[in-house]
Amino acid sequence: MLIERIYDEDLAQASYLIGCQAKGEALVVDPRRDIAVYQSLAAANGMKIVAVTETHIHADFLSGTRELAAATGAAAYVSGEGGTDWQYGFAAERLNDDDEITLGNITVKAVHTPGHTPEHLSFLITDGAFADTPGYLLSGDFVFSGDLGRPDLLDEAAGGVDTRFAGARQLFASLRDKFLILPDHVQVHPGHGAGSACGKALGAIPSSTVGYERLYSWWGPYLAANDEEGFVAELLDGQPDAHAYFGRMKRENREGPAVLGDRKPLAKLATADVVRDLAEDTVTFVDTRSNAEVHTGTVTRSVNIPAGKSAASFGAWAVNPETDKNALVLLATSQAAAQDMWDHLIRVGIDSVAGYVTSLDGLPISTPPLIQPEELEGFEYAMLLDVRNRTEHAAGHIPGSHQLSGGRVMWNLSELPAGGTIVSYCQSGVRNSVAASALRRAGYDVVELDGSYAGWTAWQQSRESVSSN
Repeated sequence: MLIERIYDEDLAQASYLIGCQAKGEALVVDPRRDIAVYQSLAAANGMKIVAVTETHIHADFLSGTRELAAATGAAAYVSGEGGTDWQYGFAAERLNDDDEITLGNITVKAVHTPGHTPEHLSFLITDGAFADTPGYLLSGDFVFSGDLGRPDLLDEAAGGVDTRFAGARQLFASLRDKFLILPDHVQVHPGHGAGSACGKALGAIPSSTVGYERLYSWWGPYLAANDEEGFVAELLDGQPDAHAYFGRMKRENREGPAVLGDRKPLAKLATADVVRDLAEDTVTFVDTRSNAEVHTGTVTRSVNIPAGKSAASFGAWAVNPETDKNALVLLATSQAAAQDMWDHLIRVGIDSVAGYVTSLDGLPISTPPLIQPEELEGFEYAMLLDVRNRTEHAAGHIPGSHQLSGGRVMWNLSELPAGGTIVSYCQSGVRNSVAASALRRAGYDVVELDGSYAGWTAWQQSRESVSSN
């Protein structure tokens, strides 16, 4: 048997390929939409992808289940659990509790584990060539290394009202009745790692065991004492801000993401054509450089989505394809870099990319305004905006600031002043550049605090040191 973990550092998301070498068949669980990685992995191991499934209706990325099934002819499976309100809206075979998928000697058994979402499934895997009992659990967003899937996303991002409490109690029951009855040796392979917003304290290690989580997880003592109320209170306390785009992901994943099919390589665009399209506001320019580089000058009304680890998340903060109908023009160092950026963007449903340029030469340029920490006290502004998470703000912030996390800013414009200047900051400046650029494109007058909170804190300490001497 083959178990391969395919990990996306951008969204801290894990998908899995389960394969039977004897029969040459493979199943993919929780795929993303740029599917070449799964096809290449299967081919390298002499396997054909015959089935694809997912643990639940995802909120943080757009599922590649339909994409991969269409490309390979594999059978698609989705959860049939959760009641009428949580049924998928596209054609696929439904899996219910105890249903099985067979790959040669391998049996993949669906286990209904509600809590994170009502329809959530985990998958118990038995390698029949070596054992007649399960040895592995793909736990999705149910159990992580050191944490659990948060039950409040339906409230935070999908329009639910106080569903978090019922979800937390469902998690307690799922742990008690489905997880802790498993032998301690069963390996646990979760759907996310550290950095995901689907929990508050995810570990960085890629897998765990039932026994390890039973003994050392924060929730273990609550289950051992059958303390449901204590468990619920601890689980719900201190969860990070949920990105507003999660609501769109929920809707699109439930209805069925568009199948992209073969994507043509992105074309390098002529500068004159980009200048014309920018003037007509038929494209949105995306500067993929770092915030430091952007601050030396960038295309007027562009959005900053830095390439790299968090490109998909930042892209979904700044671009809402439900309301922003412009195609994107990417600033990239090469065609390969532009293509990689597009791969990241389609993971969150930002599909329309017109092409790329490799230089700002000839384009309309402006410099994003900055303010130094020492200038802040005498500066007249309508709002001092902290775009960090609420937990960061609670731990320390600039006096008088208003907290609204970067992943929620563009969906909560009613919290911002209708006129006047907004001074914005995050921790170091990266998130702030993304949010500030999106606000400027929307017509707001935004000045970024240079160095953000870290810079302001360093200046405060320096001033206090001078005063004490």
